Amino acid sequence: MQSEINSSNRPEELIQSYGLSAHPEGGYYKETYRSGEVISQDALPHRFGGSRLFSTAIYFLLLKGNFSAFHRIKSDECWHFYEGDALLIHVLDPQQGYSLIRLGRDVQAGEVYQAVVPAGCWFASETQGAYSLVGCTVAPGFDFADFELAQAHTLAEAYPVQELLVRRLCR
Repeated sequence: MQSEINSSNRPEELIQSYGLSAHPEGGYYKETYRSGEVISQDALPHRFGGSRLFSTAIYFLLLKGNFSAFHRIKSDECWHFYEGDALLIHVLDPQQGYSLIRLGRDVQAGEVYQAVVPAGCWFASETQGAYSLVGCTVAPGFDFADFELAQAHTLAEAYPVQELLVRRLCR
């Protein structure tokens, strides 16, 4: 029989066990997969400034009182729920406007185990409890050259209806 884990100690256990490091957008992460194959720059859309791996994946842990700040990348990002509390992903899409993804296990509350944030959308996330452990898979693979943190004033001007949310979830 497995011993019960104190949920208040669980995030620290996850950080230590998986070797998670602080992420520039907030939270903790660990890369778990880098494709061994590369897509050449000439086969990618023009928004990419070089060749990219086929795909990459990470663990991502967000703790209560912290958030993943609004940012965007040049690839689609598929989010996967693993454990803990639901994670809210706030998405600002240039064509569709604001949407909210509830990543979690409570289907009755509208939560899903997987969701995709399309390339070029601004997005931020926050846990709904003590912590959320999720995974993110990016294709073409993640490269920090494709990562942009939002400036609150600029993003708030572009999305005035979400100004309070933007200012709360920018660094």
